[in-house]
Amino acid sequence: MSVPEREIASEKIAEKVIHSPWFRKARTIGCYLPTPAEVDTRLIIARAWRMKKRIFVPVLKKNQRMIFQEIGPETDLLLNRFGIYEPKNGDCIPARDLDIVITPVVAFDDSNNRIGMGGGYYDRAFSFLQHRKFAFRPRLIGVAFACQKVEQIAPNPWDIRLFATFTEVATAERR
Repeated sequence: MSVPEREIASEKIAEKVIHSPWFRKARTIGCYLPTPAEVDTRLIIARAWRMKKRIFVPVLKKNQRMIFQEIGPETDLLLNRFGIYEPKNGDCIPARDLDIVITPVVAFDDSNNRIGMGGGYYDRAFSFLQHRKFAFRPRLIGVAFACQKVEQIAPNPWDIRLFATFTEVATAERR
């Protein structure tokens, strides 16, 4: 996708997320800070702040752990070893206390299986969702471009499925 195509698609995806019932009800939101090739989540973050919601972004720690740290409009950001922005400081929240998590996607299928960047950070951080019969919180909401959809992903036993996936053309919810 060209840069203008990504920008237009990101705006459409952000509007879908913002108007979803899960976003409207959420008070604590996990959301990644985008790299240039990913869906731009900055519109989602800005709207959340205007709605007085708290935004927590992933911070990668040693031992392949990921925590969620709060950011605000004035938060100082630093690039981590993967070229991803992280807050310099801020309050942390346990992953299970988030209402929704806007999740990056490399590829996804109709069953809301997801392939990420390959580090397993999200799968480890949300592994507790695998052991609940009815997991209501947090809801992992994938955001991806329609061109990232594949026919089928064979999930590994440790993979955590998304609750829903938003693209610029469709929304797929867990069945």
